[in-house]
Amino acid sequence: MSLSLGKYPAAISDIVRLFAGKINAAWNPAPDKLAVLENLIYEIRLPRILAAILIGAGLSVSGAAFQAMFVNPLVSPSLLGVLAGSSFGAALGMVMGGSYLLIQALSFVFGCFAVLLSIFIASIHKGNSLLLLVLGGVISGAFFTSLLSVLKYIADPYNQLPAITHWLMGSLSFSDKSTLFAASFPIIAGLLIMLLFSGYINALSLGDDEAKALGVPVAKIRFGLIGVATAVSAMTVVLAGIIGWVGLVIPHVSRMIVGPDNKRLIPVCALIGASYLLAVDNVSRLAFDVEIPIGITTSLIGIPFFVILLRQAKRGWS
Repeated sequence: MSLSLGKYPAAISDIVRLFAGKINAAWNPAPDKLAVLENLIYEIRLPRILAAILIGAGLSVSGAAFQAMFVNPLVSPSLLGVLAGSSFGAALGMVMGGSYLLIQALSFVFGCFAVLLSIFIASIHKGNSLLLLVLGGVISGAFFTSLLSVLKYIADPYNQLPAITHWLMGSLSFSDKSTLFAASFPIIAGLLIMLLFSGYINALSLGDDEAKALGVPVAKIRFGLIGVATAVSAMTVVLAGIIGWVGLVIPHVSRMIVGPDNKRLIPVCALIGASYLLAVDNVSRLAFDVEIPIGITTSLIGIPFFVILLRQAKRGWS
């Protein structure tokens, strides 16, 4: 259905015939439609739709994993500074005048570096490891946000600054076939790893003492899963810029449906997150004459949900 939606009309029957034509050329649409449909579907809409599915699933599952590992319902993938670091990396590439490939690479590298900085800050102090890690994330995020402000101040106000601002709003229009192909493998691998380790995530959600009593190597599993979730989150930024609130909202919706068991919660998060972001992208593309950056739409939906969530957080969470 999403393939058929857009400013240029494309009937579902023609799209089905286009795909069927890969099996038997006789099933292709009429010749006058074929070239236009191939370009529209294969070059523009299909990469964008697949990107929405991957990003929605990746952010949702990462959010669910973070919430369970930190035993906190208000945690999201941005907790350890990955989004701030990725934003700075992308902006740095734009100010340097680099290619789109360099911008994506710097976005990924600095997103991961921001999390490493959070872990380093937590490791140099003694005390509650979870609390120190969260505080390290706050410091790391604030540091890279400040650096981003410096870049925005020195950027060319006519070319570079608008590009940085557009990136920070998030948009699936950034996704092309080559980027999607490169990003899909680490995202899918990360989702599978978090699914395979869902039993360990369940143990971590009970607290460190209980997890150790069950024989779980808490530090190794936690930091390993943080690394995987961070890599997935950073790759979503590479694909579409900053898309917020998905990793906070969708895990709660999924938990209301199937409960807190991560063996069921993680696949449900992936499905609901993918469907949600695809639906939001359809709204962003079609609601007005111009496309709304999808990061704005997810924020407008996520903020009122967060207000409701704060009321529920007072009663505890499991």
